[in-house]
Amino acid sequence: MSEEHVLRIDVVGAADAGELLTVRRAAFVTEAQRYNDPNIPPLTQTMEELLADLARPDVVTLAGWQGHRMVGSLRVELEGDKATLGRFAVVPDLQRHGVGTQLLLAVLQYLPEHTEEVWVFTGKDSKQNLSLYAQAGFEHEHDEHTGQLTYAYLRKILGDVPEEEGDAVGQQG
Repeated sequence: MSEEHVLRIDVVGAADAGELLTVRRAAFVTEAQRYNDPNIPPLTQTMEELLADLARPDVVTLAGWQGHRMVGSLRVELEGDKATLGRFAVVPDLQRHGVGTQLLLAVLQYLPEHTEEVWVFTGKDSKQNLSLYAQAGFEHEHDEHTGQLTYAYLRKILGDVPEEEGDAVGQQG
């Protein structure tokens, strides 16, 4: 695999905030169109709000880079033994090319050891997102209505899987 196609994942700092804002806006335009709502939070967040979010001690924002280009990002909010994923974005020209899957799988290594569950939410009609989360082991827990939108909330319980059980699951898939 050429270096330009290798995905390097790391924590985003203030120096990358402008590029992060651009990636999120490009990625979330499709969601805004799907729900006929140009005012979804990822599209209305200001640079000042983003910088404040990046500075929060209970938030980790990851990004994936191919070469020097940021191609995806994922925000993780930590609260006790729970992590909530949000603002999951992949640039439009690389969606469905594995960037999102790699980011989602990489999140686990950035979570505190005591994290027991990971939550994520997405629009109930975002079939591609729901499929990605299901493939990563997230299970639908409930829906929540906010204004005109209905969000699906999914959860993944973390924990030690016995080696034999893990092997059996791997052999079935």
